[in-house]
Amino acid sequence: MIEKRQFYINGQWVNPVAANDLNVIDPATEEVCAVISLGDQADTDAAVAAARAAFPAWAETPLEERVSLVKKLRDIYTARREDMAEAMRLEMGAPKDLATNNQWGAGVWHLDGFLQALESFEFEYAMGADRMRKEPIGVCAMITPWNWPMNQVFLKAIPALLVGCTMVLKPSEIAPLSSILFAEMMDEAGFPAGVFNMVNGDGVGVGSQLSAHPGVDMVSFTGSTRAGIAISKAAADTLKRVSLELGGKGANIIFADADEKAVKRGVIHCMQNSGQSCNAPTRMMVESGRYADAVEQAKAAAEATQVGATTEAGRHIGPVVSELQFNKIQGLIETGIKEGATLVAGGLGRPEGVNKGYYVRPTVFADVTPEMTIYREEIFGPVLAISPFEDEAQAVQMANDTVYGLTNYIQTQDDEKRLRVARQVRSGMVETNGISRVNGSPFGGYGQSGNGREGGTWGLEEFCETKAISGVPLN
Repeated sequence: MIEKRQFYINGQWVNPVAANDLNVIDPATEEVCAVISLGDQADTDAAVAAARAAFPAWAETPLEERVSLVKKLRDIYTARREDMAEAMRLEMGAPKDLATNNQWGAGVWHLDGFLQALESFEFEYAMGADRMRKEPIGVCAMITPWNWPMNQVFLKAIPALLVGCTMVLKPSEIAPLSSILFAEMMDEAGFPAGVFNMVNGDGVGVGSQLSAHPGVDMVSFTGSTRAGIAISKAAADTLKRVSLELGGKGANIIFADADEKAVKRGVIHCMQNSGQSCNAPTRMMVESGRYADAVEQAKAAAEATQVGATTEAGRHIGPVVSELQFNKIQGLIETGIKEGATLVAGGLGRPEGVNKGYYVRPTVFADVTPEMTIYREEIFGPVLAISPFEDEAQAVQMANDTVYGLTNYIQTQDDEKRLRVARQVRSGMVETNGISRVNGSPFGGYGQSGNGREGGTWGLEEFCETKAISGVPLN
């Protein structure tokens, strides 16, 4: 049994002011794998006070010293790759290979992207006779989710550290072990006391306290749209900056001339990480002339998707993160059936031969229409909805028929059409023909998918204020 009840505040591991134990559940076994403690207002206040006290000196620390510490962190993170992968396997059910490669790798990938972006980032530049400055915004509260733990911690903490901010991290209480390990790495790297602080807690407690705290200058949150709205309301009284990365219901538009692997590729992408990605292509829209074949291809791809133990190597998917999430997904699958969608693969219950763990059957629905719940709601599980369209105009209309706007996907060999459609869909990101975005490309969305951008230059700017100074030109 892992016991990690302490918080990391002002360069020290400290006990919570009042004990409030919470069990961490291994979703693959449904058994308790660790115990943490949830913080309260006194713990939050102590962490914010430490960050505020550390801010002036850290903001004035020479950039090369901040970069040197971040690079030292990278070395430690790399050396402890297996430890970090095991933490994520335990806490959120990532299979061994996914945890060791994708989940762990996302952190170092983003760190390298920020270091590259920093090479051309201008903290001061001339605008006529004025001097423009990018200055650290101050104390940042970072509230991160359970589905890609290190991906989100690195997207927030690294750019904030590099530009000179101090911070308080509140990871998801469902999957806290990786962030506790990250705090150990920050301590080992030698960051000054108070620059980085971590308090475990839930959204109603520490999350709300940080959002409303007058000592916090910015909240950076990744999670559900519902929670993002609550954070925005809590932060409004202090007019702090709020950066939100929220839900999605991505459309994957497959035109008749798309390459032969487009459907299979879309299914695999949808099912990755057990469907627990906000940018997953969960609405597959197929041009009518190819629709029947696409449904059969999607059925075959879903049935070929293996579900297996998190301790085993391989490209299979694992469980979803919790009983609550499992029950939500089961309810939405049941709703899809009741509302008349055609179930072509998967369905209710655990996969055959599995009687323990929050494992969901890779599921595909066809003939999904816009009024159906599974067309509109983010399921956050391995569930794909397929719908036909007649022409380009209808494809764009259907893609934009959502409150979300995170990532859309376009598959066609007609380059002019690919760009034309990409310009019309309302989303912060568009991926085409299976080509991933480059390192440093901004991550973020429109509408109820949030505001702000993470990654690269945009991620650095997110944690800066802009100051204009007249009459002091650059030499």
